[in-house]
Amino acid sequence: MTQDAPRDDADLTENGYYYNLTSGEVEKGLVSAWTQRMGPYRTAAEASAALETARKRSQSWDAEDRRWAGSDE
Repeated sequence: MTQDAPRDDADLTENGYYYNLTSGEVEKGLVSAWTQRMGPYRTAAEASAALETARKRSQSWDAEDRRWAGSDE
């Protein structure tokens, strides 16, 4: 863990990295309103990939829902 990385969950909330949905920028800490941010993430790189991460998770959950329902379409 780098010296700059948050140490625990409380520190991550306060000092983690967030992806700002409005500006498309990565922010450190609680800069923007909660309605405008995704996170927290431990690194700026993880925050910058927030939309791609969310897309992949949604696809995975959709596939799991289809499997659970008995359809692999």
